[in-house]
Amino acid sequence: MTNSTSTGREKLQRMLDRAVAELGVPGIVAEVRDANGTWFGSAGVADRESGRPRQEGEHLHVGSAGKAFTAAAVLRLEAEGRLSIDDPVEKWLPGVLNVNGYDGNRITLRHLLNNTSGLFITGLAPELSRRYATRSAFAAHRYDIWTTDELVRLAVSQPPLHAPGAAFAYSNGGFHLAGLVIEKVTGNSYAEEVARAVAQPLGLTHTYVRPPEDIGYPEPHPRAYTGLFLKDGADPADMTVENWQSMLEEPGQPPLDTTEFNTSWAWSAGNVVSTTGEMIQAFEALATGRLLPDAQHRAMWTTVSTEGGHWMPHSRYGLGVFELDEAVTGGLRLRGLAGSMQGSHLVVVGTADGEQTIAVHTNTEAKGWEVVFRAVEAQFGIAPIGKP
Repeated sequence: MTNSTSTGREKLQRMLDRAVAELGVPGIVAEVRDANGTWFGSAGVADRESGRPRQEGEHLHVGSAGKAFTAAAVLRLEAEGRLSIDDPVEKWLPGVLNVNGYDGNRITLRHLLNNTSGLFITGLAPELSRRYATRSAFAAHRYDIWTTDELVRLAVSQPPLHAPGAAFAYSNGGFHLAGLVIEKVTGNSYAEEVARAVAQPLGLTHTYVRPPEDIGYPEPHPRAYTGLFLKDGADPADMTVENWQSMLEEPGQPPLDTTEFNTSWAWSAGNVVSTTGEMIQAFEALATGRLLPDAQHRAMWTTVSTEGGHWMPHSRYGLGVFELDEAVTGGLRLRGLAGSMQGSHLVVVGTADGEQTIAVHTNTEAKGWEVVFRAVEAQFGIAPIGKP
């Protein structure tokens, strides 16, 4: 290993240590694959009670990084001639979008997958927030199982934000509709099609769509912790993208263990379990075009600006995937997958040729993008992102 590589690894380890010491992350891991081989680093704990450390090969909830799997399943069907991503949703789900100001003839599958459909930001829906936004609500609803019918109703429960294709707005509802299209076209379950399109071709034996009734993980796995709750008595109906931070609990509350938690509400918008190693494998296949034919690969990485869409800064979004703006990477083309939910945050970033990739996971939800950007800076040797 060269001195520069050793220095990069040391920077990464310092970043992991700082995430625990300064940002309140219970436990964090980073796995790297590049020309110098594989490196795994960790800091903090997998279990706050026992003090058990994080370890390689843990099973993790990857959150919205699973959106890339949904997009890959749709694109596989297009490659097989069974649909087009420019089909209107109305063709496959008649009448489903023709409510509350939406028009299923104008919204295409591509719009669903790149978050330009105009569907509102599903994560802010009061019907969802009321179940999980406060500690007492979470305790009452943590084992609720969501049906696909409920998820569709949630997706269209508020009017459109804008016309189809006019702007970017991060919406789980669009991916729930895409999951229904997958099932309608194939007659198979969404989980079966993700296995057929992604897990099986790549030999991912620890990667799967979580069954609706599942509340646990195979061993080994970290415990999951969250402190992201609204103050008791806060009404989620009053929450907006502008004021939600002011409605959060006061700092200093102990985190809640959310390991045993039914995540069926995420479904085809991000309910995949995997490992950092297998997510690197999946990313590299998606980034390089090894998984999909050329036309579908180009479609996946045709990106739109996320500006104003309340998502990751300095990025552009493709179909379930993202690229960092080259203006902040020194001209280096970096692609990625990202996902966060209560008690889990995973980001995978790598070069477009798949020669250098890093996966970072914390056993708590995203605490801003600082951890991710500092890891990317250390691994790829670029200037600080988002700093003057």
